[in-house]
Amino acid sequence: MSIYMGNGNGGYDGEHGMNKWFLPLAVFGLGGLGLLALSDRGIEMLEVAARKLRQAPENFLDWNDAAQSELDRLQQALERVAQTLEVAQ
Repeated sequence: MSIYMGNGNGGYDGEHGMNKWFLPLAVFGLGGLGLLALSDRGIEMLEVAARKLRQAPENFLDWNDAAQSELDRLQQALERVAQTLEVAQ
């Protein structure tokens, strides 16, 4: 599938070439969301997404704690390397 975005002279038209696609893409996207919300599987998917969003802050805090632990471990390793380099000089 190809979307033509030229200016008629074979060149790219910049912003003006995309302006004609905003409304059709928005309508297509909103129609897709409406179809999703009306189907049984779509409703189930939206419920799963809502449940995951409610759990997101807790999961983010867990990830943040793990990342901080890893950064602390890396900092300690760098300090040991620096001490070794100071002794070697």
